Amino acid sequence: MASVVAAKNQRLLLGLLAVAALVGAGLLALPALEEKGTFFYAPSDLAVRPPEAGARIRLGGLVKEGSVTREDDGLTLAFIVTDGATETAVRYKGLVPDLFREGQGVVATGRISPTGDFVADTLLAKHDENYMPPEVAAGLERAGAVGTESAGR
Repeated sequence: MASVVAAKNQRLLLGLLAVAALVGAGLLALPALEEKGTFFYAPSDLAVRPPEAGARIRLGGLVKEGSVTREDDGLTLAFIVTDGATETAVRYKGLVPDLFREGQGVVATGRISPTGDFVADTLLAKHDENYMPPEVAAGLERAGAVGTESAGR
């Protein structure tokens, strides 16, 4: 009889350890899932349904011609992302991708600041003149921007 009770207690203990291990693994996976759970917005999407304050998002569109400026520190870049219908001001501090330039597609990852500007911590530029990230192309098409025929190819 005592061995039956000991066996039940051992199974209960093993079950609780398994649950604790699953909870621990889930907590370790949360930071990785946060990056994957980043929502994509075009400037028009931000105007229609802005994200919650501090939410991490990806902003995509075209870098507006004549909008790129550098601050005195040499690392901070300010520019405007447009989808042809709406514009969003972006600030980025860091190394700029070689292919980043005005009139080209860009995807910036970051957060909306209290002043309403988008503060990016990552910039991705398209890799050649025939390709635009599918998310950027879809955002431009939703906004009715022209010149997206080669997008996604």
